[in-house]
Amino acid sequence: MSKIIYFFIGLSLIALLGCENFGPEEPMEFELLDGPLDGLSVSEQQLFLAGDIAFNDDVFTVEKGLGPLFVGTSCASCHSGDGKGHPFNQLVRFGNNNLNLPSMLSLGDGRNQIQNKAIPGFEPETVPDGFPFSILVAPAVTGLGLLDAVPDADILALADPSDANQDGISGRPHYNIPPEFTKIRNNSVPQGNNYIFRFGKKAGSYDLLHQSVSAYNQDIGITSLYDPIDPFSGLEEDPEVSTQTLNDVVFYLKTLKAPVPRNQADPDIITGKELFQSIQCAACHTPTLTTGFSPIESLSFKEFHPYTDLLLHDMGPELDDGFTEGNVGTSEWRTPPLWGIGLSGNSQGGQMFLLHDGRASSIEEAIELHGGEADNSKAQYLSLTPKEKSQLIKFINSL
Repeated sequence: MSKIIYFFIGLSLIALLGCENFGPEEPMEFELLDGPLDGLSVSEQQLFLAGDIAFNDDVFTVEKGLGPLFVGTSCASCHSGDGKGHPFNQLVRFGNNNLNLPSMLSLGDGRNQIQNKAIPGFEPETVPDGFPFSILVAPAVTGLGLLDAVPDADILALADPSDANQDGISGRPHYNIPPEFTKIRNNSVPQGNNYIFRFGKKAGSYDLLHQSVSAYNQDIGITSLYDPIDPFSGLEEDPEVSTQTLNDVVFYLKTLKAPVPRNQADPDIITGKELFQSIQCAACHTPTLTTGFSPIESLSFKEFHPYTDLLLHDMGPELDDGFTEGNVGTSEWRTPPLWGIGLSGNSQGGQMFLLHDGRASSIEEAIELHGGEADNSKAQYLSLTPKEKSQLIKFINSL
């Protein structure tokens, strides 16, 4: 056998035995936010894949209907890896500073979100003079189907709008009128024509279809059958995204898995969890919820651990943006889920941008900016020893 043949056999053996040492290690499941729920049927997995492609791979260009004004060019541009967004693609919303006054919106078509980027030949929007506004960073989108399937009655059971138990916490649901294209949940608990909204920083969206239709229109400038009004011209246009694609994206969002907790047997994390309960963080960041019936079997009657009560809370002057949305006051915010928070930096360029506007660069800073109904919990946190604070933060990072 020639030396050349031996040489190539040697190269082949090196490739077979050593290739795994040359590429990056595949991340573990608990290090990723994306991925489907367990137990999806074959047909459901196909729907999930179609939605995954639409959400993460479809990039809109001028030829595909982008703009002329927009915030991002795709769903993934604001939700990289299904995680939290970066301030580069921040959302800017403006409005009234008093729930008792009529609407002050002035874009002409009822919109209150600025589209701060533009294709060539057009000028981005800016906040109208004199209007209060809020800067928002996109949330992670994992586990939303579980939150969507929580019965209204369970959310109401957590509410205490008049602080009857006198613990200083008075969470309330956001009741508003859903768009006509939404399908009202089974076993809803309405107040007249108003139903519980649960998605968005101020719970401004009723369900994931409402959220997705608004995102295509307001974030990318893309019309649909459900919202055919072009946000630039204010005129009705043919749909630029198909209803099938919208439904695929909604199914994808519904069936994204919940974040996987990490290192739960670590003694410091166990102690941190106990501290989380003892200083009343869990009074708003409810650890455990349960879904009701869902036509998607993997979502039906499941216990899960999002660390939210889906209620609105007054967060005090530090987090008061002077801006209302729907029936939500200027300092009120829906409790954000804490699951997956320790992975936030993975989708935010290696640095954390926390709270609704990304102003906090760490969990510690986010806690210290809490106020209003969280004043008591913050005071208890500040009184902890350095070791206890470290254990609490380690626990939150593990979720």
